[in-house]
Amino acid sequence: MFKVTVPATSANLGVGYDVMGLAVDLYLNVDFEPQPQGLTILGGDPKFQNSDNLIYRAFQKGCEAIGKPVPGVQLTVDCDIPDARGLGSSAACIVAGLAGANYWFDSPLNDTQLLALATEMEGHPDNVAPAIFGELTATIMNNKLPVVAHYQVADKWQLAVVIPDTPLSTAKARSVLPKSMTYAQASYQMGHCTLAATALERGDRELLQAAMHDQMQEPYRASLIHGFTEIKSLGQQLGLNVLISGAGSTMLAIGQDENKLQRFLQVAKRQHPTWRCQQVNIQQHGAMISEVSAVAEA
Repeated sequence: MFKVTVPATSANLGVGYDVMGLAVDLYLNVDFEPQPQGLTILGGDPKFQNSDNLIYRAFQKGCEAIGKPVPGVQLTVDCDIPDARGLGSSAACIVAGLAGANYWFDSPLNDTQLLALATEMEGHPDNVAPAIFGELTATIMNNKLPVVAHYQVADKWQLAVVIPDTPLSTAKARSVLPKSMTYAQASYQMGHCTLAATALERGDRELLQAAMHDQMQEPYRASLIHGFTEIKSLGQQLGLNVLISGAGSTMLAIGQDENKLQRFLQVAKRQHPTWRCQQVNIQQHGAMISEVSAVAEA
């Protein structure tokens, strides 16, 4: 028996739409245990305790890619990543299933191959890339295959998430975006995305503040997220960069002052007592696998 642990991910990072993603320390844990045949799923939402479960479908896809029959398996799921909140819950499920199949058959697939399979299932690479590689990634598609760059993020950054109690589907968040943009808008976005990645890697606070002004998706999605304008304004007052995490509804705050970050969380929680407001850390590693002792479990 073994455990696969996959971090949550915050995609887009404002100006890096469908390109950048960052791994953070909220986790999906899945125990994989052999059984004679079929599927058993323990934990998680009861409505997903069947063969339509995304983790299991990814496990099946991994077995198919390796060229092995799907074995009987028991999955025990423990997830701290909220669903439909812009923190990569579906990407984590896909990566967990693929990583589980790969480890089951002695890891014939490398991370690049896992990324290609995960992107095929997810439809875009911005969440699955940091879920596999950790930290900050930028990913493009080249001849229908993902090409990824991995960045080491400076230690000085402090992060927090504000997670509303209402979900926001990716489909709805995408539906409000314009179908085209001008050359000037594209140039603006390319420049800001490049500088944002550089600022995160260098730990350059002023550069990040200059770069984190998105024109591609935030202006259109802001109205879909209750409280976004006031939370962003609160962050600006404290010198923090506040952006929509993925498609939303989660908001991510980035700064370098622990006291200001804690003040941000205190005020956000007071304004929205039913929301989940907490500090998070950048996760250096993507999907991790550990052996689980059956004796220890007993």
